[in-house]
Amino acid sequence: MITDVSTFVGDYPFRCLPDTSAESLIGEMDRTGIAAAWVGYLPSFLHRDPAPGTARLRQLIDPHAHRLQPVPTVHPGLPTWRKDLELAVSIEAPAVRIYPMHQAIDPAGNEMCRTMSAAAEAGVAVLLTVRFEDVRQRHPLDRAEDLPASAVRALARIDRDVKLLVTHAGREFIEEVHFGLTPEEQRRVLWDITWLWGPPSNDLGVLVQSIGSERFALGTGMPLRIPDAALAKLDLATLSARDRTAIEGENLRHWLKQ
Repeated sequence: MITDVSTFVGDYPFRCLPDTSAESLIGEMDRTGIAAAWVGYLPSFLHRDPAPGTARLRQLIDPHAHRLQPVPTVHPGLPTWRKDLELAVSIEAPAVRIYPMHQAIDPAGNEMCRTMSAAAEAGVAVLLTVRFEDVRQRHPLDRAEDLPASAVRALARIDRDVKLLVTHAGREFIEEVHFGLTPEEQRRVLWDITWLWGPPSNDLGVLVQSIGSERFALGTGMPLRIPDAALAKLDLATLSARDRTAIEGENLRHWLKQ
């Protein structure tokens, strides 16, 4: 079962998107053969309090609950962060999204660390996004910097039960984090393929050879990006059938159970 770990519903504040509805997402999934998706509420990354966005997310995707799983946003800097995490657990969210660079908190500071530890204790993964757009394409009001690789390394070390899914990371970022961790710490981090280049650089193929296919999951970034790009990378990366199946869903299911 092909599973996409990086999708959204809701509008993007910095540019117009053709359709950000759950129905459009389902249509693109049907067109490209994706069976299930983890879905965030896109506007939440800029909300001072992202909690109301969780209710809106559920409203939008609940008619498709058999295929779409909610990944609500939590703000570690708010006094209500624990309540928001508990709500995510109660609705059986597989993960929560945190945007430390847009939420103006230290990406490896005390607020992040306590939230990561609480999520680990609750059995919920944490999803971090390195960037939404290349710095050259951003709106002048989007001043948040990319998530630093050093923060991901630090967060992977704070608890043995941490599960950290990192999306929109490039090859250099992934290598900097992965080779700075112990084998046990490396198993706590899963990477999506949204920001990896295909041929001629073939970043995905190179990384599969150097760090193994088991560290990757399919992520398309819909509706900010078209899903065909991620699937084309799989087609062109000369992966074995086993490696491709692993990236399309088996790695994610194994990682969640470990």
